[in-house]
Amino acid sequence: MSILVVDVGTSGVRAAVVRPDASVAGEHYRETLPDSPVPGLVEFDAAALARAALEVAQAALAAAGPVDAVGIANQRASTVVWDRATGEPVAPGIGWQDLRTLGDCLTLQADGLRLAPNLSATKLRHLLDLHDPERSRDLCFGTVDTWIAWHLSQGAVHVTDLSNAAVTGMIDLAGSSWDPTILAKLGVPSTVLPTIVDSSGPVGEATALPGSPVIAGMAGDQQSSLVGQGCVRPGPAKITFGTGGMLDVVYGSTRPGFETRGGGGTFPIVAWRVGGEIMWGLEAVMLSAGTNVEWLRDDLGLIDDAASSHEVAQRCEDSGGVVYVPALLGLGTPQWDYGARGTLLGLTRGSERPQIVRAVLEGVAHRGADLVEATERDAGWAIPTLRVDGGMSRNPTFVQALADASQRPVEVSPVVEATTLGAAFLAGLSTGTWGGWDDIAATWRPQRTVEPGPPLDREQWARAVERARAWYPELSALDF
Repeated sequence: MSILVVDVGTSGVRAAVVRPDASVAGEHYRETLPDSPVPGLVEFDAAALARAALEVAQAALAAAGPVDAVGIANQRASTVVWDRATGEPVAPGIGWQDLRTLGDCLTLQADGLRLAPNLSATKLRHLLDLHDPERSRDLCFGTVDTWIAWHLSQGAVHVTDLSNAAVTGMIDLAGSSWDPTILAKLGVPSTVLPTIVDSSGPVGEATALPGSPVIAGMAGDQQSSLVGQGCVRPGPAKITFGTGGMLDVVYGSTRPGFETRGGGGTFPIVAWRVGGEIMWGLEAVMLSAGTNVEWLRDDLGLIDDAASSHEVAQRCEDSGGVVYVPALLGLGTPQWDYGARGTLLGLTRGSERPQIVRAVLEGVAHRGADLVEATERDAGWAIPTLRVDGGMSRNPTFVQALADASQRPVEVSPVVEATTLGAAFLAGLSTGTWGGWDDIAATWRPQRTVEPGPPLDREQWARAVERARAWYPELSALDF
């Protein structure tokens, strides 16, 4: 009862086969980097993305198949529009980071419709206005999960799961269906929209693959990672430290009591829908995490590669009073200050490369602790344990700093990308590979657990954050 997973990230496509013991085999990866033709625009070749997904899926099956089902995990809110008859995209896909509709969002906000530019809603309207201004063509819209399912099924399936639909900006407050009022304000015909399905359950056959296994699980990347790290009940939280950082936690079967953002700066999300029942979650966002390590490597030349940041930081016992605020793209939860910028404080003539590298790792760790505190505020309970995945989870200096800043044990995922496991678990619930949520929770076996040591100075950190804020006041005034 093995499961094939196709995991489409922002930078590449991964496919692997997950066994009933939660081991991963036959992993294949293709890089599919987005384009940025001008600052603020992020596009991708949707057709090339689909080809890469089919290639890695077929390679994984050749290496480790056959399988009983397919699970899909994906970057959320990225937008594709294509012709229903030909299957050809009308234009490059628009990535979730794209800001071309920022002005549209501000205009709509003045009209009482609050949409952030990272959501799909205004991206979809933009593509329709350019390529179907009369709304007369037979077009399809989809986020990346929809686009991949369409190709795996050779055009037979036009669906999205609720965890993805809920971050398009076009779902009603109950989180169950497309909102006709929002669609009317955007000028989006309901005919272009995919059918909303459960995150676990059969939706169609992947006839493009050998054996035509059933597509049985779909979820956004962060929700997949949440499931993949066994966080299926309220309590433990997971943080994925990739280019940015996302903390997610299960909230419960009732929607959090705020519409768009809580007092702590977190967002309500649909963690999944199974058997028609919605499980809600909370999400806290760090706009830049691994980006800061890339900055050390690519722009400053202080490290040779990301992994060496640990070795360099270990050359000093502490940062020597140097503090770094990782706000290269602004601050997310809890401040949501788009005008904040990266800030390096406390430098002296004695500050050397190890102190600066350690300060950067500790700054990202402090931001991780910020996410925890904000989520506890909005959830109303304490988070006892953190589970982490993503590239930075393999950096021992960073993981220890996260434990020290948050004063909580940190459990490191046995696989770098837990999204693969989560998509497999959701598909496997449908096929009987796993009998229920307790079985999935029982698969969690961290690679290692890091206990907190002496706490990092959170008061000094708070002062540093205030120094970083509102560097560009006009951007700080924006709020979505």
